[in-house]
Amino acid sequence: EKMTQRKSLSREMESLVDQINDLGLNPINYYNVIKKIIELFKDGGKDEIVSEAAEDLKAWEDTELTIAVTGDTGAGKSSFINAIRGLRPNDNNAAPIGVTETTQKPGAYPHPNFPNVMCWDLPGIGTPGFPPGTYLEQVNFSCYDFFIIVCSKRFRTCDVHLAQEIQTMGKKFYFIRSKVDEDLSNAKKADPEKYSEEQVLKEIRDDCKQNLEKHLESSSPQIFLTSCWDLDKYDFPLLLETLEKDLSSLKRLAFLLSLPNISPEVIQKKKDALKKQLWKISLVSAFVNAVPFAGLSLCCDIALISKTITDFFKHFGLDDGSLARLARQVKKPIEELKAVIQSSPEKYIHKNVLVKEYASELGEMLEDLFPRKVVSGVLSFVTTYWTLYKFLDKVAEDAKRVYMKVLEHV
Repeated sequence: EKMTQRKSLSREMESLVDQINDLGLNPINYYNVIKKIIELFKDGGKDEIVSEAAEDLKAWEDTELTIAVTGDTGAGKSSFINAIRGLRPNDNNAAPIGVTETTQKPGAYPHPNFPNVMCWDLPGIGTPGFPPGTYLEQVNFSCYDFFIIVCSKRFRTCDVHLAQEIQTMGKKFYFIRSKVDEDLSNAKKADPEKYSEEQVLKEIRDDCKQNLEKHLESSSPQIFLTSCWDLDKYDFPLLLETLEKDLSSLKRLAFLLSLPNISPEVIQKKKDALKKQLWKISLVSAFVNAVPFAGLSLCCDIALISKTITDFFKHFGLDDGSLARLARQVKKPIEELKAVIQSSPEKYIHKNVLVKEYASELGEMLEDLFPRKVVSGVLSFVTTYWTLYKFLDKVAEDAKRVYMKVLEHV
């Protein structure tokens, strides 16, 4: 019953927060919303909502996502692992790539910015030392959230058997047909006059389906045609949509935020997902480990705010490390990419203090109606939320500008 009450209070809080999003800079406009939030905080409501928010943030921070990638020799497993982490073969911590089997044992490849997101490069089932009968036990099957089964031609019988075993044990698997860009290029060279990209992709998909349906008893398997050099093309966006449906909310969030900015749609999805977390961060900042500002009846956890703003840059690939990798990949000076970025973490942390000064005016209006401590915390929450909300908008726009700048060089 207490848990249900917590969830109900949190939903009410989210509804009130939505009203803040359309209000302007001057927090005087927030008067009615703040009154409603303070009412919600009466009779122990504040402690319940803050506790729920803090627990949600801790769960998000602790969430681990473990992806297993397997397939035949030369199928493109390592290339796929590098691509979804925004890496190329020559980058630090990239999975080694070769035409012979480079995977002799399971290899872990953490995301360069988010070590809780881990890709495992597994030896292909049936390769020397990994017979089908003991494969799942040898690769420690139970520790992975889902499996990616990669092939560059046809899926083998043992790949299908592996999929059946994974399904039997209650885990998800996804068939990836890689290197379709090479198939398209070869088809165009072979017969330029009759070449049709749509027709070639259909033939590849139909061939894979027929091959799999011979062995899979379940309904028609879903196959994703991909190219590690063009993640925004072919079926990779569809794979993302499918994973979003299949993964739990926190694992879905971890996966989404770890992706390179392969399209404006991915950037928008990141922004939308992060917006849902802002009110929790702002609430915890205002009421947990909050430090008062000198001369103001306001306080916040400046370390949490600083970390959040820094993390925004990482989520959108705007930190120095991500920009340096991207600049190498498109063979342009990093200064060209940085030149289109308009947001600044330092500026927004400073603006947060300024907004709180404006909010102190509103505090005087409310202090006669509600306890001073509650008013201070709520004002800190609202102004911190507003600042993070606006900064998130600017960072997402910067990410789109960098994306467009990169397209100039492709």
